[in-house]
Amino acid sequence: MQTISGTGAVHLGALFLAKFYKGNRVVYLSNPTWANHKQIFGNVGLQTADYPYFSKKSNGLDFEGMKAAIQAAPDRSVILLHPCAHNPTGVDPTLDQWKELAAIMAQKKHFPFFDCAYQGFASGDLARDAAAVRYFIEQGFELVVCQSFAKNFGLYGERAGCFHVVTGPGSDAPATIGRIASQLAILQRSEISNPPLYGARIASTVLNDPKLFAEWEDNLRTMSGRIITMRKELRSRLETLGTPGTWNHITDQIGMFSFTGLTETQVQKLREEYHIYMTKNGRISMAGLNTNNIDHVANAIRKVVGETQ
Repeated sequence: MQTISGTGAVHLGALFLAKFYKGNRVVYLSNPTWANHKQIFGNVGLQTADYPYFSKKSNGLDFEGMKAAIQAAPDRSVILLHPCAHNPTGVDPTLDQWKELAAIMAQKKHFPFFDCAYQGFASGDLARDAAAVRYFIEQGFELVVCQSFAKNFGLYGERAGCFHVVTGPGSDAPATIGRIASQLAILQRSEISNPPLYGARIASTVLNDPKLFAEWEDNLRTMSGRIITMRKELRSRLETLGTPGTWNHITDQIGMFSFTGLTETQVQKLREEYHIYMTKNGRISMAGLNTNNIDHVANAIRKVVGETQ
């Protein structure tokens, strides 16, 4: 169902679960997660809880903590997952790790709630970025997927997205999906009546034209490739400058954002003394780096980290 970008899809999914889900009505979110998640679920009366995700020690995935928390959650809990380019950390599980998570969630009968905001913007490969979702579907999960076209189509101002529901396999699957679609239409009608046309028509035109689709895929490879190159260049410069600490996490992470590991004090100094801006938790937009500013950024980080050690 068409939604008002990914935010609208998450809201519609939250509303649907609040009205119809019969399992444990607590939504488990990664720590950290997109700041809007808690508010969206809270606004429809659903409680949220955290599962460990980011390790400040390694600037990577706390996979053991994540697995333990999902295992410990009450059966049939809702687990919100970022299938690629995790926001805000840029840290993603490997496919093998996704398979481990799927096994735990199947055993616990958890409900996967995928928020897919950056497909194609992580690796540049649409299929690779959707591999986790496809694997869960292959395992027979019932799940939902919230999809945004804001980033990968450049439709921030047009707010085009989609809410997908996948039901379990079986002879009654078509009837089940029909009933779900009917209820979603009722919910959508009562909130926004009809979603806007312009952005959705752009996405539909490209997705249904083989030539345009191929051009779009090439554009995604170009954009994601540029971000990956900036990651390599920033890490290389920081290491060449002898910046204290380890910086492999810059290239281990993926997508638009990187959790740099910088402290709030260091971020403040970068802002005030060098006019380099990122969120106070050290998250930087890698898309903001280019060949004209990367030396300035690397040198500033080297100075600030050296001064605050």
